[in-house]
This record gives sequence, structure tokens and C-alpha cells, in this order.
Amino acid sequence: RRLYFDTHALVCLLEANGFTTQQSEIIVSALVKIMNTNLDMIYKDMVTKVQQEIALQQVMSHIGGVKKDMIILEKSEFSALRSENEKIKLELQQIKKQVMDEITKVRADNKLNLNLEKSRVKELHAQQDRALTQTDRKIDTEVADLKTMLESHKLDNIKYLAGSVFTCLTVALGFYRLWI
Repeated sequence: RRLYFDTHALVCLLEANGFTTQQSEIIVSALVKIMNTNLDMIYKDMVTKVQQEIALQQVMSHIGGVKKDMIILEKSEFSALRSENEKIKLELQQIKKQVMDEITKVRADNKLNLNLEKSRVKELHAQQDRALTQTDRKIDTEVADLKTMLESHKLDNIKYLAGSVFTCLTVALGFYRLWI
């Protein structure tokens, strides 16, 4: 260890100011011990450059591992979201097909009912004027009701589909946000 002051010069200065040689040397010796004790405490808390570089490399290695884990996790989450999106698309297509099949079935039923009613009207030609008017009104009302019901079901199905899609998107975005 180095002392950053001249101990002999301090002894001489103390002697010049009225201290004896023995007193001057004891004072300087006490100062040196105090400084050495302080330096020991300071050195105990210090780290060498090599230790600091090793710790830095360990931290950087750990950060690199975490980055790799995050990239792998992000890719797996993206793949999961993509597959979930594909499932939702398939379900949506199936529901759309079912709705179209139901619409076709209802239309066919309506056409069949309409044809049956027309054939009955032709058979009952004797009561043609009054019965025909009443039957036409009945058919028009039923057709309007069925169209209204069809539109209502169609709107309900569209609302359900939109709600399902937005719910799935919200959940997916929530998961995405959680992982980021």
C-alpha cells in the first residue's frame, strides 16, 4: 500500500512545532494505522475488474437466454393463435353452411306450401272469388311472417357469429398483450 503523504516530513513538522521525536513518531504511527484500517474497509467493498467482467458476462449470458426463451415463447404463441384462428374460420364456415341449408330448406318448404295452397285453390274453383281472396291474403301473411322470421333468425345468427369472432379476437389479443 502506498501512503500519499511523507511520514518523515510530518514527523519533522511536528517536532518543529514543539513535539518530541517519540511523540511525533507515535502520532504518525497512529495516523498510518487509521489510514490502513480505512483502506482495508474500502478494499473489502471493492470488486476487481476481472470479477466485474465475469459478473457482466454472466448477466449478459442470462439476458441472452431470456431473449431466446421469449422468442421461442412468442413463436409458439403466434402459432397457437394462428391455429385458433383457423379453427374459428372453419367453425364460421360450418355455421354459414348450416344457415344457408336452413334457408334453402325453409324456402323449399315455403314453395311446397305455396304450391299446395294454389292446387287446393284450383280444386275449389266453385268458391273461387271469396276463398281465393282469403287464401291469397293468408299466403301473403304467412310468407311475410316467414320472411320476417327468416330475417330475424338471420340477424340473430349474424350477431352470434360477430360476437363469437370479437370475443375470440379479444381473448387472443389479451393473451398476446399478456405475453408482450
